[in-house]
Amino acid sequence: MNVGTLTCIVMAAMFLIFSIIFALLKEKGAILISGFNSLPKEKREKYDKLKMSKDMRNLFFAWCILFVIGGVLSYFVSQYIAIIFFVIWLILFFREVHLDTEKAFGKYKL
Repeated sequence: MNVGTLTCIVMAAMFLIFSIIFALLKEKGAILISGFNSLPKEKREKYDKLKMSKDMRNLFFAWCILFVIGGVLSYFVSQYIAIIFFVIWLILFFREVHLDTEKAFGKYKL
């Protein structure tokens, strides 16, 4: 097994675990979202925590699938394909990062 395959499988396992955590915790999992946990309690009550948790679960699961595909392709085709999948993941990751709280959580307002 090459380094690219191993790295992709480790990342896939990590994101699968995160996905399972958010699935099990349901709306309580929203507190694990960066930025949301630092909001005051009265502001946190104004957001749909269940939808936030479901979206994070789905996001982590999609990243898991991305790395599973990257791991399989890097095993059967070339270990350098893993680099392509890491670049794709970085692009997807930075699309989700928001420095403004309103921009990050605006779609979850009640």
